[in-house]
Amino acid sequence: MKYPQKIFLIGMPGSGKSTLGKELAEKLGRNFFDLDAEIERMAGWVIPDIFAQVGEDYFRELENSVLLMLIRLNEPAVIATGGGAPCFYDNIDQMNLAGS
Repeated sequence: MKYPQKIFLIGMPGSGKSTLGKELAEKLGRNFFDLDAEIERMAGWVIPDIFAQVGEDYFRELENSVLLMLIRLNEPAVIATGGGAPCFYDNIDQMNLAGS
């Protein structure tokens, strides 16, 4: 069975996207990325501090940039998004173009 290049997990915060994403990636032999964890790693701040220090607008810009970077990786992957990621910019369109 052929799988799409990227598989995106979307849903409410705390709904299990990261937990299930890790298991799915392992079963499919793909890398797993948690969008929020990647944002924190690249920013050097935890998300609550990003919101508190520079606000939601900056966070959403950062979220969009990191998402697009993960999409552009030339490897199959499972990506767990943050709860709001599909709702901002053209994120959902980009996810639909890159996989399912």
